[in-house]
Amino acid sequence: MNRLARLAGFGKRERDHQDEVATLAADDARDVVAESPAVDAEALRESIVTALRGVHDPEIPVNIYDLGLIYGIDVAADGAVAVEMTLTAPGCPVAGMMPVMVKDAVARVEGVGEVEVALVWDPPWTQERMSDEARLQLGLM
Repeated sequence: MNRLARLAGFGKRERDHQDEVATLAADDARDVVAESPAVDAEALRESIVTALRGVHDPEIPVNIYDLGLIYGIDVAADGAVAVEMTLTAPGCPVAGMMPVMVKDAVARVEGVGEVEVALVWDPPWTQERMSDEARLQLGLM
């Protein structure tokens, strides 16, 4: 058999070929893992907070982040984000659309993967959760 045929793999035993295929597959898998860097969770969290400051309760002229409606933002290494939020009152007329607005705002942030928003009622929201800027804006300071 000539050199060209050997380089092309002709004449190899089936087992050698299977070993080579397995090695190439393992190399490809390592390359995929290496190409998927972990997300800088803190930088992503800051961008998410900025996005949330663009979401306003239609009844209150202050963004939901400074109102204290966001209880938690968890960012996973793969960019998945879980947000825990509440509303000013359980009977809030925007209860159905506010979590959707939050999900859409967070999903638009570059680097964010899957977004989950959970509406929670415990602990109940109080005005003490508001930032000083929100209190000032609403004339409470």
